[in-house]
Amino acid sequence: MRNHNITVYPFTAIVGQEKMKKALILNVVNPKVGGVLIRGEKGTAKSTAVRALANLLPEIDVVEGCKFRCNPHDVHAMCEECLDKIKAGTLNISSEKMKVVDLPVSATEDRVVGTLDIEHAIKKGEKRFEHGVLALAHRGILYVDEINLLDDHLVDVLLDSAAMGVNTIEREGISYSHPANFVLVGTMNPEEGELRPQLLDRFGLCVDIKGISDVPRRVELIKYRLSYEADPEVFAANWQAAETELCGQILVAQKLLPEVRISDDMLELISQICVDMGVDGHRADITMMKASITLAAFNGRTEVLEGDIKEAAELVLSHRMRRKPFDNRSDKQNNLDESIEKQRERQKEKQNEKEKNKNEQQKREHKEDQGKQHENPEEQQWDNTSDKAEREPSASSETIFAMGESYQIKQLSPEFRRNRRNGSGRRSKTLTKSKQGRYIKSTIPQERITDLAFDATLRAAAPYQLVREKNGNSIIIHESDFRKKIRENKIGNLVLFVVDASGSMGAQQRMVASKGAVLSMLMDAYQKRDKVGLIAFKGDSAELILPPTSSVELAQKYLQELPTGGKTPLSHGLMKGYETIKSELRRDPDTCPFMVLISDGRANVSMNGESPIQETKKIASMFRGEGIQSAVIDTESSMIKFGLAQEISSALGARYLALENLKADSIVEAVRSSVPFDLQFSSGNFSI
Repeated sequence: MRNHNITVYPFTAIVGQEKMKKALILNVVNPKVGGVLIRGEKGTAKSTAVRALANLLPEIDVVEGCKFRCNPHDVHAMCEECLDKIKAGTLNISSEKMKVVDLPVSATEDRVVGTLDIEHAIKKGEKRFEHGVLALAHRGILYVDEINLLDDHLVDVLLDSAAMGVNTIEREGISYSHPANFVLVGTMNPEEGELRPQLLDRFGLCVDIKGISDVPRRVELIKYRLSYEADPEVFAANWQAAETELCGQILVAQKLLPEVRISDDMLELISQICVDMGVDGHRADITMMKASITLAAFNGRTEVLEGDIKEAAELVLSHRMRRKPFDNRSDKQNNLDESIEKQRERQKEKQNEKEKNKNEQQKREHKEDQGKQHENPEEQQWDNTSDKAEREPSASSETIFAMGESYQIKQLSPEFRRNRRNGSGRRSKTLTKSKQGRYIKSTIPQERITDLAFDATLRAAAPYQLVREKNGNSIIIHESDFRKKIRENKIGNLVLFVVDASGSMGAQQRMVASKGAVLSMLMDAYQKRDKVGLIAFKGDSAELILPPTSSVELAQKYLQELPTGGKTPLSHGLMKGYETIKSELRRDPDTCPFMVLISDGRANVSMNGESPIQETKKIASMFRGEGIQSAVIDTESSMIKFGLAQEISSALGARYLALENLKADSIVEAVRSSVPFDLQFSSGNFSI
């Protein structure tokens, strides 16, 4: 099979990943299922499967020349231009293959939703739309790799458009809408950071995938790939029969879908499973119903069976069963069979009661002159009462962390002001090029305008209206009048924890309180979309346990498992922290780093043979010289205090806090209060 003279790898030749393939097929059969999120390892045929499925499907009818590829048979989903063609009688039909449109992680809002040409609108009084990715993806598949690294507001735009089937662009009071029906396929590696729960919930299906562990099947995969690369056309021809059969099954399912019915018993089973699994809201129930109906249609049936619901539950619930940050993945999936079995027993009891009521009713009818019809409302009322009495939601299991309790902390948002700063988050204010920010002032543009300051432009043009030739226009605007908006947005920070894991931290209460402080910061980092990193030092060296990442859950996991014991190589820990921050600044100059050192300061291991304390102070002064902000939490709790941590804090230029006088939440608050409100940057380095 060919696509732009390239033979696409056949969908039916993909080895393994059956759940992923089924989830993709269900979305093609019924786009109302709501898209699919594929989580897991790289190199597991995610993009191959998406392109292969699009190539498998037959061509679709489109309006010839329409940039949105409108459906000529659906007047209600056409763009304005196609509706005008119908009125003029000039609408022609052509055929095209379904498109797969890729959305890069670096995409801007204009690239995604499109934009209105404001300059053209002002000068000509006409709307001219420059279409974006959503327009290209209409009636196709929108594939977003590493969707968890995309800005939240862009993910929200994608999900809104996928749900409503319409994309609306509004700029300066001018509005334009176009159809945007597409199948959204997102992929991500959870170790690089999770999506927000509210965004996860809006994906209809979710599949967790990993590489095949069965050796014979891996060998089969290798052989298939070698055969495909040797002669793609011959390989595709060998799979043509299987491709044609699957394509036919999908087309039959699409036609059969409107005829599929689902009984009240099956709907009750769906709701009971959602209750037992502890999911929030009702989107899971609705999506499971849609997926079950689609599965029945794909299997050639017009009635939903229990097996359809069970298969749908595995695709619908996996990403909806965690309620709070840092909760371990629930094992309630293992209780799916148990939930189904309980519902079977309830149905049997209800059926037996119905039979009993039916027999009693028949006896009464026999005694009475006038028969009565079954009072279904009463039976239904009894059923609901009985079911309500028996329905007991299973208690959600909670993970007990070997660390101090986390606390709700007061919010502090330091400002990192700098022109053209990139990034996303919810903590520190910064100037940004993004249109997702608060308009604070305007400026004369140095390049093509995409974010026109309409009010400032009019003010700039106003003084010249008396001398400009208007030619019947109310106002004349020249290019020299244009003003560009300057916006302010919020970004996240990098919080690097350098934790003393030496034997002196072995006292349980000190480690518990220290871990509680870190956990509280992680909870806040989760909400503010900060990046976090974790360094532990003990024995003779320091280790970067977790490089800077958006996955705060990984940090929590490593913190929970952090062992203690050995000497205190404090200088190693600080040097590792310094190197990590500098490396992150080289990689991303927009990084806003903040180090938190948790230790008693009793350094007793050096790197170069000099005094451990002096070496530690020397490295600490490097942080101060670079303007890297930090805080020191002193865990020393003995009767006789040496004050070493306080000396190191002075060398760092950090805020000093004693653990013995503070609870975990107080540590966090003090750490947050040590971050300055306004840090300026120069040549990638900090200066206060």
